[in-house]
Amino acid sequence: MNNNILNIIRFVLLIFLQVIVFNNINMQGYANPYPYILFILLFPVNGNKNILLITSFLLGLIIDMFSNSNGIHAMACTVLAFIRPNLFRFAFGISYEYQTVKIADKITSERVSYILLAIFIHHFILFSFEYFRITLFFTIIARTLFSTLLSFIVCLLIIYLIKPSKR
Repeated sequence: MNNNILNIIRFVLLIFLQVIVFNNINMQGYANPYPYILFILLFPVNGNKNILLITSFLLGLIIDMFSNSNGIHAMACTVLAFIRPNLFRFAFGISYEYQTVKIADKITSERVSYILLAIFIHHFILFSFEYFRITLFFTIIARTLFSTLLSFIVCLLIIYLIKPSKR
């Protein structure tokens, strides 16, 4: 299947799942899963960076429209898409330079660190601008940590569900 068509399907499906299913999950006000960022994380390494930035902004904007959150998802997604090459370089090292990285392969420590760090950064930006007060720093950290853990688990489950089987 063409890579562009796969990205479009992933974009629409993750928005649909986030809006219909995951926006309704709220664990005691501290943990919300946000697996829609898998679109940004699973975007091809050698893909067009400008298209990634634009589609990440649109992804966040659409989530903002459905969750009435005033642009914080759009900002967090755009920042994540912008720093994604640095996260790749940090997690994968020299493998990233040769573009031999495939996130949907078997889970290794590099992939776990990349996904976990990316989710943490996204959530920290998201909750920092949601609360936007330094006096609520510990609330921001608590929501970031709990939501990161829940989103990480959901993202790993989704990756294993969509991963093509090798026959």
